[in-house]
Amino acid sequence: MTERGPETVGVLADPYLDEWQLRAIDRAAAETGITVPLVVVNDPPDGEDPDAVANAVNDGPGIASLGLLGRTILRERAWALVLAERELATLVGEEHPLRKRRAVADARPIEDADVRVVEPITDGAWTELPAGVVDELADRCDVALRFGFGLIRGGVLDAPTFGVLSFHPADVRRYRGLGTPTAYADGRDEIGVTLQRLSTTIDGGEIVAESRVDVTGCATLWDVYERIHDRQIELVSEGLENLCDPAFEPTVPDSLGPYYPQDVRRSPRFAARTLARNLRGRLSRHR
Repeated sequence: MTERGPETVGVLADPYLDEWQLRAIDRAAAETGITVPLVVVNDPPDGEDPDAVANAVNDGPGIASLGLLGRTILRERAWALVLAERELATLVGEEHPLRKRRAVADARPIEDADVRVVEPITDGAWTELPAGVVDELADRCDVALRFGFGLIRGGVLDAPTFGVLSFHPADVRRYRGLGTPTAYADGRDEIGVTLQRLSTTIDGGEIVAESRVDVTGCATLWDVYERIHDRQIELVSEGLENLCDPAFEPTVPDSLGPYYPQDVRRSPRFAARTLARNLRGRLSRHR
C-alpha cells in the first residue's frame, strides 16, 4: 500500500453477487485503479441453496422458485406475500436487472482474484471470520468491501488498514436495520444511502460516502431498490477516492435513528402496508 490510499480491495461475499455489486467493483477498478486480489466467500453450515436462489432470481417464476416457495413462507411469514407479488410481476415483463445474480467464480472483475470459501463463526446474528483468513486480508488488502456474511465483528474489522466498508441503504440518522422497506412504507420521497466503515455498533460506523436518492415516481419498493442500487454503484468509487484524499475525514453521525430489526418486515401489519403501497403504485402506473 502507498501513502495515497487503498489500492487493493478484498471482497466479503456470498456465493453469488448481485449485478449492481459487480458493476460497483468494476466501476471502482476503472475509476480508481484498485485491484481485487482476494474474495472471501461465505459457506454457512445451514441455509438456502445458493444455486437455487440465484436460479429463482435470474429466471423468474418456475420450478426453481416453486421449490423455494414453501421454505420462504415458513421463514418470511407475511412478507412472503410481498415477495410473491414481486415474482408475479416478472410474469408480465417487469425487470430489475441490477438484482440479477452471478456466481463469484464466473464474475468480472473479480475472476482473477484468489477465492477463499470459509465457514464463519456465528453467535446469534453476529458473524466472525476464521483467524487465518483475517490474517490474509490484513496482509493482502488495504480495505475490504462487505457484500455478504451479514453482521460481522471481530478482528476482520481492523485487519485491513482502511477497515471494512459496507452499505446501509438508508440514512442511519433515521433508519437503522431494516432501512429501505421502512422508509418506503413511511412514504419518503428521498432515501439516504450510506457507505460506512464498519464498527460493532449496527449501522453506526464512520461514514466515508453518502447520498440522498430521489425516489419520487417509483411505483414499488423494487423500483426504489433499483434506483438506490444505481447510486450505490457510484458510491464505491467515491468512497475509495475519499479515502485517498489526505484531507478527508470520515463523518461520525451526530445521532443514530431507531433500530428496526429485520423481523419487522414479517409482521402482518408491515407486510400489508408495503403490499398495499406496491399495488397502488402499479395501478397508478397503468392508468
